[in-house]
Amino acid sequence: VQLQASGGGLVQPGGSLRLSCTTSGRTFKVGATGWFRQAPGKEREFVAAIRWNDGHRSYADAVKGRFTISRDIAKNMAYLQMNNLRPEDTAVYYCAVTPRSWNTGSLPREDLYDNWGQGTLVTVSS
Repeated sequence: VQLQASGGGLVQPGGSLRLSCTTSGRTFKVGATGWFRQAPGKEREFVAAIRWNDGHRSYADAVKGRFTISRDIAKNMAYLQMNNLRPEDTAVYYCAVTPRSWNTGSLPREDLYDNWGQGTLVTVSS
């Protein structure tokens, strides 16, 4: 299974970007997709996750109300719509998938995700 995150770039504060996560390769049952990010000099952190069977979403407090995660089951893709971006959102964003439909409390745990993409850089700067 290969994951590819795309859609990053340079955007001004207050702007928007939509990241995409594509899954390819052998058939892989996706239980949940998570987005994580790693800012320069910081550890990787949870951003958002979506459980595929019921569409349940989970967000980090720092992005609630600004970011929206979604999935397209037919296309086997997930998205992260990021609005009202701030300089502190600057980071490499990674998507990851797990075959299990974890409960809400477990979705932010990156150790539960089996497959990771290479990441896409988001830079928020004027």
